[in-house]
Amino acid sequence: MRLGLVLILLSGGMTIAQDYDLLLRGGRVIDPRNNRDGRFDVAIRNGIVAAVEPAIDPSRARKTVDASGLLVTPGLIDLHVHVFFTAGNPGAWAGDNSVQPDAFSFRTGVTTMVDAGSSGWRNFEQFRATVIDRARTRVFALVNIAGFGMISDGTEQDDFSAAAVAKLAAKHKDVIVGVKSAHYQKPDWDSVDEAVAAGTKANIPVMVDFGYFLPQRPYYKLVGEHLRPGDISTHMFRGPVPYVNEKGELYPYLLEARRRGVRFDVGHGGGSFVLRNAAGALKNGFYPDTISSDLHTGSMNGAFMDLPALMSKLMALGLPLREAIRATTSTPAEVIKHPELGHLGVGAIADVALLRVMEGEFGYWDNNAGKVIGKQRLFCEMTLKGGSVAWDWNGRMGVDFKTLGPTYGIRPGVDQILPPEGKK
Repeated sequence: MRLGLVLILLSGGMTIAQDYDLLLRGGRVIDPRNNRDGRFDVAIRNGIVAAVEPAIDPSRARKTVDASGLLVTPGLIDLHVHVFFTAGNPGAWAGDNSVQPDAFSFRTGVTTMVDAGSSGWRNFEQFRATVIDRARTRVFALVNIAGFGMISDGTEQDDFSAAAVAKLAAKHKDVIVGVKSAHYQKPDWDSVDEAVAAGTKANIPVMVDFGYFLPQRPYYKLVGEHLRPGDISTHMFRGPVPYVNEKGELYPYLLEARRRGVRFDVGHGGGSFVLRNAAGALKNGFYPDTISSDLHTGSMNGAFMDLPALMSKLMALGLPLREAIRATTSTPAEVIKHPELGHLGVGAIADVALLRVMEGEFGYWDNNAGKVIGKQRLFCEMTLKGGSVAWDWNGRMGVDFKTLGPTYGIRPGVDQILPPEGKK
Protein backbone atom coordinates (compact mmCIF):
# COMPACT_ATOMS: atom_id res chain seq x y z
CA MET A 1 0.00 0.00 0.00
CA ARG A 2 2.79 2.38 0.94
CA LEU A 3 4.69 1.56 -2.22
CA GLY A 4 1.63 2.40 -4.31
CA LEU A 5 1.23 5.72 -2.51
CA VAL A 6 4.90 6.56 -3.07
CA LEU A 7 4.57 5.79 -6.77
CA ILE A 8 1.50 8.02 -7.03
CA LEU A 9 3.32 10.87 -5.28
CA LEU A 10 6.37 10.46 -7.47
CA SER A 11 4.19 10.45 -10.55
CA GLY A 12 2.43 13.59 -9.33
CA GLY A 13 5.79 15.18 -8.57
CA MET A 14 7.00 14.54 -12.08
CA THR A 15 3.93 16.29 -13.47
CA ILE A 16 4.40 19.25 -11.17
CA ALA A 17 8.07 19.48 -12.17
CA GLN A 18 7.05 20.20 -15.77
CA ASP A 19 6.97 23.93 -15.20
CA TYR A 20 6.84 24.94 -18.85
CA ASP A 21 4.60 24.24 -21.81
CA LEU A 22 7.39 24.71 -24.35
CA LEU A 23 11.16 25.01 -24.27
CA LEU A 24 13.15 26.52 -27.14
CA ARG A 25 16.58 25.06 -26.61
CA GLY A 26 20.02 25.99 -27.84
CA GLY A 27 19.29 28.92 -30.15
CA ARG A 28 21.06 32.25 -30.45
CA VAL A 29 18.72 34.69 -28.75
CA ILE A 30 18.85 38.24 -30.10
CA ASP A 31 16.70 40.52 -27.95
CA PRO A 32 17.87 44.12 -28.38
CA ARG A 33 15.57 45.65 -25.77
CA ASN A 34 17.02 43.41 -23.07
CA ASN A 35 20.55 43.70 -24.49
CA ARG A 36 20.75 39.95 -24.97
CA ASP A 37 22.69 38.29 -27.77
CA GLY A 38 23.96 34.77 -27.16
CA ARG A 39 23.08 31.14 -26.65
CA PHE A 40 20.05 30.86 -24.34
CA ASP A 41 17.13 28.58 -23.70
CA VAL A 42 13.68 30.20 -23.70
CA ALA A 43 10.87 28.64 -21.67
CA ILE A 44 7.20 29.47 -22.19
CA ARG A 45 4.24 28.95 -19.90
CA ASN A 46 0.62 30.01 -20.52
CA GLY A 47 1.63 32.09 -23.53
CA ILE A 48 4.21 34.09 -21.57
CA VAL A 49 8.01 34.00 -21.52
CA ALA A 50 8.69 32.27 -18.19
CA ALA A 51 12.48 31.97 -18.24
CA VAL A 52 15.50 32.88 -20.36
CA GLU A 53 18.63 31.12 -19.12
CA PRO A 54 21.85 29.67 -20.55
CA ALA A 55 20.57 26.16 -19.84
CA ILE A 56 17.14 24.90 -18.74
CA ASP A 57 16.54 21.25 -17.92
CA PRO A 58 14.34 19.89 -20.76
CA SER A 59 12.58 17.57 -18.33
CA ARG A 60 10.88 20.66 -16.92
CA ALA A 61 9.00 21.24 -20.19
CA ARG A 62 6.14 19.29 -21.74
CA LYS A 63 7.61 19.88 -25.19
CA THR A 64 11.14 20.82 -26.28
CA VAL A 65 12.11 22.30 -29.63
CA ASP A 66 15.70 22.10 -30.78
CA ALA A 67 16.57 25.66 -31.86
CA SER A 68 20.29 25.05 -32.33
CA GLY A 69 21.62 26.77 -35.42
CA LEU A 70 18.72 29.24 -35.43
CA LEU A 71 18.18 32.80 -34.30
CA VAL A 72 15.51 33.16 -31.63
CA THR A 73 14.06 36.67 -31.78
CA PRO A 74 10.90 38.43 -30.67
CA GLY A 75 8.07 38.05 -33.15
CA LEU A 76 8.62 40.57 -35.94
CA ILE A 77 6.52 43.74 -36.02
CA ASP A 78 5.73 45.11 -39.48
CA LEU A 79 4.96 48.78 -39.06
CA HIS A 80 3.55 49.39 -42.56
CA VAL A 81 1.19 46.91 -44.26
CA HIS A 82 -2.14 47.00 -46.09
CA VAL A 83 -4.58 44.36 -44.90
CA PHE A 84 -8.03 45.97 -45.22
CA PHE A 85 -9.15 43.07 -47.36
CA THR A 86 -12.78 43.43 -48.47
CA ALA A 87 -13.47 40.67 -50.96
CA GLY A 88 -16.34 41.48 -53.28
CA ASN A 89 -15.67 45.24 -53.24
CA PRO A 90 -13.57 45.70 -56.37
CA GLY A 91 -13.71 49.49 -56.16
CA ALA A 92 -11.75 49.62 -52.93
CA TRP A 93 -8.00 49.65 -52.37
CA ALA A 94 -8.52 46.78 -49.97
CA GLY A 95 -10.27 44.46 -52.37
CA ASP A 96 -7.75 45.04 -55.14
CA ASN A 97 -4.44 45.44 -53.34
CA SER A 98 -4.55 44.42 -49.70
CA VAL A 99 -3.46 41.05 -48.33
CA GLN A 100 -5.26 38.90 -45.77
CA PRO A 101 -3.00 39.22 -42.71
CA ASP A 102 -2.84 35.56 -41.70
CA ALA A 103 -1.98 34.56 -45.26
CA PHE A 104 1.37 36.32 -45.10
CA SER A 105 2.34 37.05 -41.49
CA PHE A 106 3.39 33.94 -39.62
CA ARG A 107 5.29 32.27 -42.46
CA THR A 108 7.63 35.30 -42.42
CA GLY A 109 8.10 35.53 -38.64
CA VAL A 110 5.66 38.42 -38.31
CA THR A 111 3.25 38.31 -35.36
CA THR A 112 2.13 41.96 -35.37
CA MET A 113 1.08 44.10 -38.33
CA VAL A 114 0.21 47.78 -38.45
CA ASP A 115 -2.13 48.70 -41.29
CA ALA A 116 -0.95 52.05 -42.60
CA GLY A 117 -4.00 54.06 -43.50
CA SER A 118 -5.94 51.68 -45.75
CA SER A 119 -9.07 52.83 -43.92
CA GLY A 120 -10.03 56.36 -42.98
CA TRP A 121 -12.16 57.74 -40.20
CA ARG A 122 -15.36 57.02 -42.15
CA ASN A 123 -14.75 53.29 -42.80
CA PHE A 124 -12.34 52.19 -40.05
CA GLU A 125 -15.06 50.41 -38.09
CA GLN A 126 -15.81 48.23 -41.12
CA PHE A 127 -12.10 47.36 -41.22
CA ARG A 128 -12.12 46.47 -37.54
CA ALA A 129 -15.21 44.27 -37.77
CA THR A 130 -14.20 42.41 -40.92
CA VAL A 131 -10.42 42.06 -40.50
CA ILE A 132 -8.84 43.20 -37.23
CA ASP A 133 -11.18 41.36 -34.89
CA ARG A 134 -11.13 38.18 -36.99
CA ALA A 135 -7.40 37.79 -37.69
CA ARG A 136 -5.12 35.56 -35.66
CA THR A 137 -2.32 37.99 -36.46
CA ARG A 138 -2.24 40.95 -34.08
CA VAL A 139 -3.36 43.88 -36.25
CA PHE A 140 -3.15 47.53 -35.26
CA ALA A 141 -4.11 50.48 -37.44
CA LEU A 142 -3.03 53.94 -38.47
CA VAL A 143 -6.23 55.76 -39.45
CA ASN A 144 -6.08 57.78 -42.64
CA ILE A 145 -6.74 61.48 -42.16
CA ALA A 146 -8.88 61.25 -45.33
CA GLY A 147 -12.37 59.95 -44.61
CA PHE A 148 -12.40 56.89 -46.86
CA GLY A 149 -8.68 56.15 -46.77
CA MET A 150 -7.03 54.51 -49.74
CA ILE A 151 -9.96 53.77 -52.01
CA SER A 152 -7.93 55.76 -54.55
CA ASP A 153 -5.43 58.62 -54.64
CA GLY A 154 -8.41 60.88 -55.30
CA THR A 155 -10.04 60.12 -51.96
CA GLU A 156 -6.87 61.19 -50.16
CA GLN A 157 -6.88 64.76 -51.45
CA ASP A 158 -9.58 66.10 -49.09
CA ASP A 159 -12.21 65.12 -46.50
CA PHE A 160 -9.73 65.65 -43.65
CA SER A 161 -10.91 65.84 -40.05
CA ALA A 162 -8.53 65.92 -37.10
CA ALA A 163 -11.49 65.96 -34.69
CA ALA A 164 -13.11 62.87 -36.22
CA VAL A 165 -9.85 60.91 -36.18
CA ALA A 166 -9.12 61.86 -32.57
CA LYS A 167 -12.63 60.83 -31.50
CA LEU A 168 -12.28 57.50 -33.31
CA ALA A 169 -8.85 56.89 -31.79
CA ALA A 170 -10.26 57.39 -28.29
CA LYS A 171 -13.08 54.94 -28.98
CA HIS A 172 -10.73 52.28 -30.40
CA LYS A 173 -7.60 53.02 -28.42
CA ASP A 174 -6.84 49.31 -28.10
CA VAL A 175 -6.08 49.01 -31.82
CA ILE A 176 -5.60 52.51 -33.25
CA VAL A 177 -1.95 53.45 -32.79
CA GLY A 178 -1.50 56.40 -35.14
CA VAL A 179 -2.63 58.61 -38.03
CA LYS A 180 -1.64 58.37 -41.70
CA SER A 181 -1.22 61.01 -44.38
CA ALA A 182 -0.47 59.66 -47.85
CA HIS A 183 -0.39 60.30 -51.59
CA TYR A 184 -1.22 64.00 -51.28
CA GLN A 185 -0.72 65.84 -54.58
CA LYS A 186 -1.52 69.48 -53.85
CA PRO A 187 1.18 72.11 -53.23
CA ASP A 188 0.05 72.93 -49.68
CA TRP A 189 0.60 71.02 -46.42
CA ASP A 190 -3.06 70.46 -45.51
CA SER A 191 -2.98 66.65 -45.39
CA VAL A 192 0.19 66.53 -43.28
CA ASP A 193 -0.78 69.34 -40.94
CA GLU A 194 -4.30 68.01 -40.36
CA ALA A 195 -2.86 64.56 -39.60
CA VAL A 196 -0.42 66.12 -37.12
CA ALA A 197 -3.31 68.00 -35.51
CA ALA A 198 -5.17 64.69 -35.12
CA GLY A 199 -2.09 63.02 -33.67
CA THR A 200 -1.67 65.85 -31.19
CA LYS A 201 -5.31 65.63 -30.07
CA ALA A 202 -5.14 61.84 -29.66
CA ASN A 203 -1.53 61.68 -28.39
CA ILE A 204 -0.51 59.19 -31.07
CA PRO A 205 2.16 59.37 -33.80
CA VAL A 206 1.66 60.31 -37.43
CA MET A 207 3.10 58.43 -40.40
CA VAL A 208 3.54 60.33 -43.64
CA ASP A 209 3.89 58.77 -47.07
CA PHE A 210 5.27 61.81 -48.88
CA GLY A 211 4.05 60.53 -52.19
CA TYR A 212 4.58 63.62 -54.35
CA PHE A 213 7.70 65.77 -54.14
CA LEU A 214 6.93 69.37 -55.11
CA PRO A 215 9.02 72.57 -54.93
CA GLN A 216 6.46 74.02 -52.52
CA ARG A 217 6.68 70.89 -50.31
CA PRO A 218 10.31 69.79 -50.13
CA TYR A 219 11.15 66.69 -48.13
CA TYR A 220 13.59 68.50 -45.85
CA LYS A 221 10.73 70.72 -44.63
CA LEU A 222 8.54 67.70 -43.91
CA VAL A 223 11.06 66.11 -41.53
CA GLY A 224 12.56 69.40 -40.39
CA GLU A 225 9.47 71.48 -39.65
CA HIS A 226 6.15 69.66 -39.93
CA LEU A 227 6.69 66.33 -38.19
CA ARG A 228 6.86 66.13 -34.39
CA PRO A 229 9.14 63.99 -32.24
CA GLY A 230 7.85 60.43 -32.56
CA ASP A 231 6.27 60.98 -35.98
CA ILE A 232 7.34 58.70 -38.82
CA SER A 233 8.58 59.36 -42.33
CA THR A 234 7.94 56.16 -44.27
CA HIS A 235 9.40 55.22 -47.68
CA MET A 236 12.67 56.70 -46.43
CA PHE A 237 14.69 55.22 -49.31
CA ARG A 238 12.51 56.48 -52.14
CA GLY A 239 14.46 57.75 -55.12
CA PRO A 240 13.59 61.47 -54.76
CA VAL A 241 14.75 61.69 -51.11
CA PRO A 242 18.14 63.49 -51.04
CA TYR A 243 20.68 61.60 -48.91
CA VAL A 244 24.28 62.32 -49.89
CA ASN A 245 26.10 65.18 -51.62
CA GLU A 246 28.60 64.82 -54.45
CA LYS A 247 31.26 63.80 -51.92
CA GLY A 248 29.09 60.98 -50.57
CA GLU A 249 28.46 62.83 -47.31
CA LEU A 250 25.08 62.67 -45.61
CA TYR A 251 23.02 65.86 -45.81
CA PRO A 252 22.86 67.46 -42.34
CA TYR A 253 19.08 67.95 -42.44
CA LEU A 254 18.63 64.20 -41.89
CA LEU A 255 20.72 64.17 -38.73
CA GLU A 256 18.93 67.24 -37.44
CA ALA A 257 15.53 65.63 -38.04
CA ARG A 258 16.66 62.54 -36.14
CA ARG A 259 17.91 64.72 -33.27
CA ARG A 260 14.43 66.26 -33.18
CA GLY A 261 13.00 62.76 -32.70
CA VAL A 262 11.56 62.10 -36.16
CA ARG A 263 11.49 58.38 -36.98
CA PHE A 264 12.62 57.02 -40.36
CA ASP A 265 10.86 53.90 -41.68
CA VAL A 266 11.76 51.82 -44.75
CA GLY A 267 8.30 50.98 -46.15
CA HIS A 268 9.77 49.17 -49.17
CA GLY A 269 6.57 48.68 -51.15
CA GLY A 270 6.28 48.19 -54.89
CA GLY A 271 8.06 51.39 -55.88
CA SER A 272 9.51 53.08 -52.81
CA PHE A 273 13.00 51.66 -52.40
CA VAL A 274 16.19 52.51 -54.29
CA LEU A 275 19.43 50.75 -53.41
CA ARG A 276 21.46 53.88 -54.18
CA ASN A 277 19.76 55.78 -51.36
CA ALA A 278 19.89 52.91 -48.89
CA ALA A 279 23.59 52.34 -49.58
CA GLY A 280 24.42 56.03 -49.15
CA ALA A 281 22.55 56.26 -45.87
CA LEU A 282 23.93 53.05 -44.37
CA LYS A 283 27.50 53.85 -45.38
CA ASN A 284 27.18 57.02 -43.30
CA GLY A 285 25.71 55.13 -40.33
CA PHE A 286 22.20 56.50 -40.91
CA TYR A 287 20.25 53.34 -40.11
CA PRO A 288 16.46 53.04 -40.36
CA ASP A 289 14.59 53.29 -37.09
CA THR A 290 12.11 50.72 -38.36
CA ILE A 291 12.15 48.24 -41.24
CA SER A 292 8.69 47.71 -42.70
CA SER A 293 7.29 46.17 -45.84
CA ASP A 294 4.47 48.30 -47.24
CA LEU A 295 2.95 44.91 -47.94
CA HIS A 296 0.29 44.65 -50.64
CA THR A 297 -0.29 42.57 -53.74
CA GLY A 298 1.83 44.96 -55.80
CA SER A 299 4.89 44.52 -53.57
CA MET A 300 4.83 40.93 -52.27
CA ASN A 301 5.75 39.39 -55.62
CA GLY A 302 8.29 42.04 -56.57
CA ALA A 303 11.63 43.18 -55.19
CA PHE A 304 10.30 43.29 -51.62
CA MET A 305 9.28 39.57 -51.30
CA ASP A 306 8.97 39.40 -47.49
CA LEU A 307 10.25 41.06 -44.34
CA PRO A 308 13.19 38.67 -43.68
CA ALA A 309 14.30 39.17 -47.30
CA LEU A 310 14.15 42.95 -46.83
CA MET A 311 16.19 42.69 -43.64
CA SER A 312 18.71 40.58 -45.57
CA LYS A 313 18.85 43.15 -48.37
CA LEU A 314 19.78 45.88 -45.92
CA MET A 315 22.34 43.58 -44.31
CA ALA A 316 23.92 43.13 -47.76
CA LEU A 317 24.39 46.91 -47.78
CA GLY A 318 26.09 46.93 -44.38
CA LEU A 319 23.30 46.95 -41.79
CA PRO A 320 24.38 44.79 -38.81
CA LEU A 321 22.18 41.79 -38.04
CA ARG A 322 21.40 43.04 -34.56
CA GLU A 323 20.23 46.38 -36.00
CA ALA A 324 17.96 44.54 -38.44
CA ILE A 325 16.38 42.68 -35.52
CA ARG A 326 16.06 45.84 -33.43
CA ALA A 327 14.33 47.68 -36.30
CA THR A 328 11.70 44.93 -36.63
CA THR A 329 11.09 44.26 -32.91
CA SER A 330 11.80 46.64 -30.05
CA THR A 331 11.80 49.95 -31.93
CA PRO A 332 8.47 49.50 -33.76
CA ALA A 333 6.93 48.40 -30.44
CA GLU A 334 8.21 51.64 -28.93
CA VAL A 335 6.96 53.72 -31.87
CA ILE A 336 3.38 52.43 -31.51
CA LYS A 337 3.56 52.69 -27.70
CA HIS A 338 3.14 48.99 -27.04
CA PRO A 339 6.17 48.15 -24.87
CA GLU A 340 4.69 44.76 -23.96
CA LEU A 341 5.66 43.63 -27.48
CA GLY A 342 8.95 43.31 -29.31
CA HIS A 343 11.06 41.63 -26.64
CA LEU A 344 11.67 38.33 -24.87
CA GLY A 345 12.01 39.46 -21.28
CA VAL A 346 10.50 37.30 -18.56
CA GLY A 347 6.80 38.13 -18.40
CA ALA A 348 6.58 39.21 -22.05
CA ILE A 349 3.98 37.87 -24.46
CA ALA A 350 5.59 34.82 -26.08
CA ASP A 351 5.63 36.05 -29.67
CA VAL A 352 8.76 34.45 -31.09
CA ALA A 353 10.41 34.05 -34.50
CA LEU A 354 12.98 31.33 -35.21
CA LEU A 355 15.09 32.44 -38.15
CA ARG A 356 17.81 30.64 -40.06
CA VAL A 357 20.77 32.62 -41.40
CA MET A 358 21.51 30.96 -44.72
CA GLU A 359 25.02 31.39 -46.10
CA GLY A 360 25.74 31.67 -49.81
CA GLU A 361 25.35 34.15 -52.64
CA PHE A 362 21.98 35.90 -52.81
CA GLY A 363 20.81 38.56 -55.22
CA TYR A 364 18.66 41.45 -53.98
CA TRP A 365 17.13 44.06 -56.21
CA ASP A 366 15.11 47.24 -56.00
CA ASN A 367 12.14 48.51 -57.95
CA ASN A 368 14.33 50.18 -60.56
CA ALA A 369 16.45 47.18 -61.68
CA GLY A 370 19.28 47.93 -59.23
CA LYS A 371 20.91 44.86 -57.72
CA VAL A 372 23.28 43.94 -54.90
CA ILE A 373 24.76 40.57 -53.92
CA GLY A 374 24.67 39.51 -50.29
CA LYS A 375 26.29 36.59 -48.48
CA GLN A 376 23.43 35.91 -46.07
CA ARG A 377 19.68 35.49 -46.19
CA LEU A 378 17.23 35.23 -43.32
CA PHE A 379 14.55 32.58 -43.56
CA CYS A 380 11.74 31.93 -41.08
CA GLU A 381 11.52 28.35 -39.83
CA MET A 382 9.09 28.75 -36.94
CA THR A 383 6.76 31.37 -35.46
CA LEU A 384 4.99 31.43 -32.11
CA LYS A 385 2.07 33.76 -31.45
CA GLY A 386 1.27 34.03 -27.75
CA GLY A 387 3.15 30.80 -27.09
CA SER A 388 1.23 28.80 -29.70
CA VAL A 389 2.88 27.54 -32.86
CA ALA A 390 1.61 29.51 -35.86
CA TRP A 391 4.20 28.40 -38.44
CA ASP A 392 6.42 25.32 -38.40
CA TRP A 393 8.33 24.95 -41.66
CA ASN A 394 10.37 21.94 -40.58
CA GLY A 395 7.72 20.18 -38.49
CA ARG A 396 9.65 20.57 -35.24
CA MET A 397 6.49 20.11 -33.19
CA GLY A 398 5.71 16.76 -34.76
CA VAL A 399 6.88 13.24 -33.93
CA ASP A 400 7.59 10.25 -36.15
CA PHE A 401 4.16 9.15 -37.34
CA LYS A 402 5.18 5.49 -37.12
CA THR A 403 5.29 5.79 -33.32
CA LEU A 404 1.72 7.06 -33.02
CA GLY A 405 -0.12 3.80 -33.57
CA PRO A 406 -2.66 2.67 -36.16
CA THR A 407 -5.56 4.84 -34.95
CA TYR A 408 -3.94 8.28 -34.73
CA GLY A 409 -5.82 10.87 -36.71
CA ILE A 410 -9.19 9.24 -36.10
CA ARG A 411 -11.62 11.35 -34.09
CA PRO A 412 -12.33 9.93 -30.65
CA GLY A 413 -15.73 8.28 -30.47
CA VAL A 414 -16.15 8.04 -34.22
CA ASP A 415 -15.99 4.53 -35.65
CA GLN A 416 -13.71 3.86 -38.56
CA ILE A 417 -15.78 2.57 -41.46
CA LEU A 418 -13.89 -0.27 -43.09
CA PRO A 419 -14.52 -1.64 -46.57
CA PRO A 420 -16.14 -5.14 -46.69
CA GLU A 421 -12.83 -6.91 -47.23
CA GLY A 422 -11.40 -5.25 -44.11
CA LYS A 423 -14.11 -6.57 -41.78
CA LYS A 424 -13.85 -9.88 -39.87
